[in-house]
Amino acid sequence: MQFCAAPGCGVLVPRGKCPTHTPHQRLSRPAYAKVHAWHNLQRWHRLRADVLRAEPFCRSCRAQGRKCLTVDVDHIQKHEGNPDLFWNRANLQGLCRSCHSRKTGQGG
Repeated sequence: MQFCAAPGCGVLVPRGKCPTHTPHQRLSRPAYAKVHAWHNLQRWHRLRADVLRAEPFCRSCRAQGRKCLTVDVDHIQKHEGNPDLFWNRANLQGLCRSCHSRKTGQGG
């Protein structure tokens, strides 16, 4: 056993990453492609623009007294292909690139 390969994660796994840090683990490749395509829909572009207008400054940075511009729209709760979570405006937040990368485990 070894620690999850995601930075800072203390979960023990046989190899690689734990389920929390394995992107799209529950979706098959065809299902993931369908969900990923949602980002190309006009509906997503309108919803994303709404979040950027409503939250011009990163929600996470604001909570810490800093003011950084929002550039990414983040799903607060992972949607994992669930359209109700993906399209729910209450499940979206504006984040700066650094906060979004940190939250999604992409470094940053």
